[in-house]
Amino acid sequence: MKYILLIMDGAADRQLEKLDGRTPLQVAKKENIDYLAEKGRCGLFRTIPENFSTCSGVANLSILGYDPLRHFQGRGVLEAAAMGINLEDTDVAFRCNTICITDDGRIKNHSAGHISSGEAAILIEEANRILGNEKILFYPGVSYRHLLVLKGDYSSGIECFPPHDYVDHFYKELLPKPVSKEAFKTAELLNKIIEESRQFLGMHPVNIKRKKEGKDMANMLWPWSPGRKPSMKTFFERFDVRGAVISAVDLIKGIGIYCGFDVIEVKGATGLYNTNYEGKADACVNALKNYDLVYVHVEATDEASHEGNIELKVRCIEDFDRRLVGNILPRIDMKKTTIALLPDHYTPVDKGAHSSEPVPFLIYNPFMSPDSVKKFDEVSCSSGIYGLCEGETLINYILGRGK
Repeated sequence: MKYILLIMDGAADRQLEKLDGRTPLQVAKKENIDYLAEKGRCGLFRTIPENFSTCSGVANLSILGYDPLRHFQGRGVLEAAAMGINLEDTDVAFRCNTICITDDGRIKNHSAGHISSGEAAILIEEANRILGNEKILFYPGVSYRHLLVLKGDYSSGIECFPPHDYVDHFYKELLPKPVSKEAFKTAELLNKIIEESRQFLGMHPVNIKRKKEGKDMANMLWPWSPGRKPSMKTFFERFDVRGAVISAVDLIKGIGIYCGFDVIEVKGATGLYNTNYEGKADACVNALKNYDLVYVHVEATDEASHEGNIELKVRCIEDFDRRLVGNILPRIDMKKTTIALLPDHYTPVDKGAHSSEPVPFLIYNPFMSPDSVKKFDEVSCSSGIYGLCEGETLINYILGRGK
């Protein structure tokens, strides 16, 4: 049996007045996904443990059957793996965004207007020159997503605030806070980095040019999601299944690497609405020749949600259906392939931030009779045969080890 896991990041949503009391999944035209729901079995899955971080890293670990309470050590360490950065056990890694701050000190957006990787790399190089040393290292990533690594006597016991969850908030109310006495030194350093970055980034030629062009400036560094290198068994060690991951996002690639998956790069995969859906479909179909399981992740729906753009979110769901799923199904052996499809978490478009409600999921297995669900959405899937699942239950269902 072959397995395909299709992840629509942040696609789950609440019923919206602007959509006449429906969710984007209910409104979107998605005949391929609905076909899988009708031919498969559905339910709800709790990807975020109660009172825990709503980070995508937590949610995707849960989907793959890894307990985030044990294995989630922050986004930074996962993204470091994807970037080929070898962390020591004592290192503390942070995701470090280039964000846009308004003149009055509010977070305008978490992405500096989705700054290009080339522009951002120049700014990160400047950060290393001004703020970095042998113990403070900045690494450029994709667009606004970068890495800060602290070496030596630093702590991961820091309360940080994801900038995408706090758009329009004053940044001074969200500065990193120590959660223990040992973390005071680290918190002071992070606050110094944030404040000093605002001074030199705002005057950098890259940002002056962006401002003249009417673009958002990347005028502050924002470190968050600290952690140390986790210890995890590979997916093959746990399930005897060889996997590959396809994503534009370093976080997801890093999870794949810690799971022992190979990372398949796709040209034109952006993490936005303009990502190369067809290229991901091609890569998925080709990967099935060499791997048992292919994990295909698309970020676009989540980014549309963070922007508060309902129309774009609906469009991204429809593109996922038509351009990704619709290009995979006709080219695989449906009699020998199990397909699971789900969002990793809710990202309510009217809030622009992740939330922890259980997400809808479907599993198409050619050897299992379907349940009564005909459409894939938050409401329809709640009446599916699987009911409400959590923990390792979902991955075991996908691999045919139950119901």
